[in-house]
Amino acid sequence: MKILLIHTHYQLHGGEDAVVKQEIELLKHHHTVEVLWFQNQAGWKGALQFLCSIWNISSATTVRKKIQEFKPDVVHVHNWHFAMGPLVFREINRLGIPIVHTVHNYRLLCPSAILLHKGILFTNSLKESFPWTAVRNKVYRSSILQTFWLGFVIWFHKEIGTWEKIDAYVCLTPFAITLFQQSNFGVLKDRFTVKPNFTSAPKDFQPSEREQHFLFIGRLSEEKGIAVLLKAFKDSPFVLKIAGDGPLKELVLNLAKQSCNVIYLGNLTTEKVTEELQKTQALIFPSICYEMFGLVNIEAFANQTPVIASKIGAPQSLIIDSYNGFHFEPGNVNHLKEIITKFNALSIAEKKQMGSNAFRNYQDAYLPELQLGYFDAIYSKVLKKK
Repeated sequence: MKILLIHTHYQLHGGEDAVVKQEIELLKHHHTVEVLWFQNQAGWKGALQFLCSIWNISSATTVRKKIQEFKPDVVHVHNWHFAMGPLVFREINRLGIPIVHTVHNYRLLCPSAILLHKGILFTNSLKESFPWTAVRNKVYRSSILQTFWLGFVIWFHKEIGTWEKIDAYVCLTPFAITLFQQSNFGVLKDRFTVKPNFTSAPKDFQPSEREQHFLFIGRLSEEKGIAVLLKAFKDSPFVLKIAGDGPLKELVLNLAKQSCNVIYLGNLTTEKVTEELQKTQALIFPSICYEMFGLVNIEAFANQTPVIASKIGAPQSLIIDSYNGFHFEPGNVNHLKEIITKFNALSIAEKKQMGSNAFRNYQDAYLPELQLGYFDAIYSKVLKKK
């Protein structure tokens, strides 16, 4: 099968970019794949891209030429915001090629993309015909103008039927599909399907005795629950290691200076991430937003590491309480402290069993080999439909 994959890179490389790269490498081993990249820019160039995203003739022309040259059976689009723009979907549909779109966030439902504002869940846009509340609250880049324009771009393309031209929406968990169906997005449920992310297990992994600390890996930002995490470990008898970067880095550094039980590791390479996941007794995932997935959770599973996660969004289904980890109430510092104490009190055998359960869960659902079945089913369905 000939597959054209299209993705817009963010200015800062993140989890979505990593997932796209993984999928490209996997598909190339089994199909004929070509990739078309777009790149979000900063400064005035980025502002122009954002302004033109409503009807980007240049990107649509680029896609049309690529299709005419490559003649794909299917076009699989990941991020369209904002250098590419939604017009691309209309052009692909006009050329009669089936379209698959992986939804990595909630931008189609709300300009915030994460359904969070000032540390509180923000779901007003799900029921509004136009996201006026989001505009008033400046949920995108703290700007009323930018929030309005992004909301208008999505609303405009809804009104002219662009989102109906996509043959299959791929969500990472059933929870995301539920939110889309509870909203006024308007696309029927039969166009949505679930395909989880995946990761590769480390080769020749030899389990050894774990160190007695906990670990956080991810973006140091509000929605990831960094403030909750730091409050839980301030003056705590337990040790926490933190890896990552982001706008709340200074908050992390300040506590690391004040408290000997909080250690900042900085940004880690892929190899170092694996090493740290194999050392820690548990990963902590304290997100306060509706996570679409959380790749680091299954990376922990692949390394036989249990996960302590907030019970919200994707982790509700990824983590099975008392089996491969524990849940705690999102944003609840005291409950997180209780769960950390509860986990730490488990025997070595109980912790190992929980790690083994996590690895079994990984083998059952998140192996790279299992992805091919998902892809083949999705592509075959849209080809049959066309």
